[in-house]
Amino acid sequence: MTTVVEHDYAPRGTARQVMECRDGEVLVAGPAGTGKSRGCIEKLHTMCLLNPGMRALMIRKTAVSLTSSGLVTYQKHVAAEAIAAGVVKYFGGSSKEPPAWKYANGSVLVVGGLNDPLKIMSTEYDVIYIQEATEVTKEDWESCTTRLRNGVVSFQQLLADCNPDSETHWLYLRCQQGQTRMLESRHWENPTYFHEDGTPTDRGRDYVLGKLANLTGVRRARLYEGRWVSAEGVVYEQFDRSVHLLERFDIPETWRRWWTVDFGYTNPFVLQCWAEDPDGRIYLYREIYHTQRLVEDHARDILLTVTKVVGDVPDREVLTAKDIREDVAAKRRVWIEPKPRAVICDHDAEDRATLERHLGMSTTAANKKVKGGIELVQSRLKLAGDGRPRLYLLKNSVVERDVELDDKLQPCSTEEELPSYIWDTKGGVKPKEQPVKEKDHGMDAKRYIVAELDAEGRPRVRFMGR
Repeated sequence: MTTVVEHDYAPRGTARQVMECRDGEVLVAGPAGTGKSRGCIEKLHTMCLLNPGMRALMIRKTAVSLTSSGLVTYQKHVAAEAIAAGVVKYFGGSSKEPPAWKYANGSVLVVGGLNDPLKIMSTEYDVIYIQEATEVTKEDWESCTTRLRNGVVSFQQLLADCNPDSETHWLYLRCQQGQTRMLESRHWENPTYFHEDGTPTDRGRDYVLGKLANLTGVRRARLYEGRWVSAEGVVYEQFDRSVHLLERFDIPETWRRWWTVDFGYTNPFVLQCWAEDPDGRIYLYREIYHTQRLVEDHARDILLTVTKVVGDVPDREVLTAKDIREDVAAKRRVWIEPKPRAVICDHDAEDRATLERHLGMSTTAANKKVKGGIELVQSRLKLAGDGRPRLYLLKNSVVERDVELDDKLQPCSTEEELPSYIWDTKGGVKPKEQPVKEKDHGMDAKRYIVAELDAEGRPRVRFMGR
């Protein structure tokens, strides 16, 4: 008996092109909110239904990011009816097989992240879909192309989507060179935001014509206008995502640790945890980047991230930083990493005193010379004699993403600040004298650690517990 599954999806414009396209490499690029991912995932699902026994792969750079994005779209909007009818069932994975959605006709949609490639890249596929492809490296991309040889479908395809990035990004250049076909999506193609006659829906007026249109600079150019551009006058032009952004790894206990803090409430409070290797390179491996919280609440959250429970802790209605310190003193909790040699802070005296009291640690005032500090950071970003820079950021370092900032399409981490951190060129300011003073809280905290380590005449201040 054949199970009939009804599903309503009417692709427009680029989404329709995606459905029909059979090129070997296809990139769907466009501003935020154009329905790129929905169109790509609809194609995967349709192909699995129409081609018994085919194998498809849906991935992002990390499996965690796919779970919160592409898989939500697949389950709630694309395959909901098929899942409810039992035509598609989830398989949670095993020691031999990765997690996948398995179809009644024998087709399989494998899901995962390129941060754990052993299972997902050890087999062959008919189509591979990479969500947010600007996150992956050229090597990741080329590795995926070698897996497209299952042969069940009449064509094999690497399909991907992304928001535009820099015009020098390797993926954009690959499209310009004709190796990959680029399909450019636009906002009117998304029925959530625009009617068929091109007029905006209520949600379109709020999101596209409101939030996206009100962005500024490079973020507006990429997320609203859909252009591949770099920020004009970007401060850290040496920064290269493919070089300075690293996958997460276990940091050796012997590496020295440093914390930097830039205070904020309406603006983000930023804590950065840095590790220094034996050769003096530094790695941002943890970050708190959040608004609308008091310093004492941040102190509690900081201590929670660096300690774990090892004994019986008292029942408490509200857990405070003081409670955590008492648990550590009583050996009910222990630190899970070395304590920082210094907590380097913005100069706000009241906030520093509050942070010291709740952390039970002393702090040291940051060297806040902006231009000199920027030059020191630029120097660390350059490749040294061994072909490596002396400053790295580990991916996915933010402890908790600020939902309100995210909803406003504002940077939610130091990594996200970097592309729009530009030199101020207004009011007769000399070129490259001072940066625009906005969306720079992670930039300030990053500058503090480099100035602490590299500025001449700066004393080394060791951590002192209280």
